[in-house]
Amino acid sequence: MQHSRRHFIHNTLTGATAAALALRSVGTASAQAPAPVTGSGRIKQTVSMGAPKDMPFEQYAQACAKIGYKGFDLVGPGQFAVLKKLGLVASMIPSHGLPVGLNHKENHAECLAKIRASIEAASANGFPNVICFSGNRNGISDEEGAKNCVEALKQVAAFAEEKKVTLCMELLNSKVNHKDYQCDHTAWGAGVMKAVGSPSCKLLYDIYHMQIMEGDVIATLRQYIDYIGHIHTAGVPGRNDIDDTQELCYPAIMRAIAATKYDGYVGQEFGPKGDKMAALATAYKICDV
Repeated sequence: MQHSRRHFIHNTLTGATAAALALRSVGTASAQAPAPVTGSGRIKQTVSMGAPKDMPFEQYAQACAKIGYKGFDLVGPGQFAVLKKLGLVASMIPSHGLPVGLNHKENHAECLAKIRASIEAASANGFPNVICFSGNRNGISDEEGAKNCVEALKQVAAFAEEKKVTLCMELLNSKVNHKDYQCDHTAWGAGVMKAVGSPSCKLLYDIYHMQIMEGDVIATLRQYIDYIGHIHTAGVPGRNDIDDTQELCYPAIMRAIAATKYDGYVGQEFGPKGDKMAALATAYKICDV
């Protein structure tokens, strides 16, 4: 992927540099983007990838909004002012890192402090979600890892509820991209959320990752939709465009999601093989069922 998740999160949390880029004026010139897409709008779509090279974030955000996107995932304070100016949302705010997570008790203090800070930032700006991670197993059993995640999430659940923010633990594959990651099956993640028992603690269901780990995407979404607070996309294999060159039928998946009571966002998180803005316009149209 041209802009990896780790690189994107790093850039959004870099402070003054990111803020300066985000707030940079683009004058009256219109962003170069395909014409707006018209459709049902039943799926609220967001973008989870960095701007094209040499395109200021504000210009990028304007172009994505013109297509129909409602906001951006994995952005930090440097982008908040631009998003609010354009009527967009930060649909998923970062917190702690990925490999070191809530499944080990020795990580709880550090991770929970970062989670609370991110919840505060989301709430203060009227944004809905904060991401968190189980972390890698590092020799711990699935049973113990789940127990530790439940213990950690229960310490912050009431705070998230009070602030009207949803904390989303991401499901990732441990087969290809994130070796040893523990929250790698939907049933395991849903079991954690059921044990926590809070409407503010849910899963980020990543379609790409779960197709690799378990398949059966539509049936799984239907079964566990009550525990899902956010969704990500990408093509399988390769994590590229969600077009007909890969194995998932995204229009059918989106129709299945729209038929449930899910009212969260679907974030496009793929590595475009060609022009990024054209790929985002195509992906929006594919998912606008």
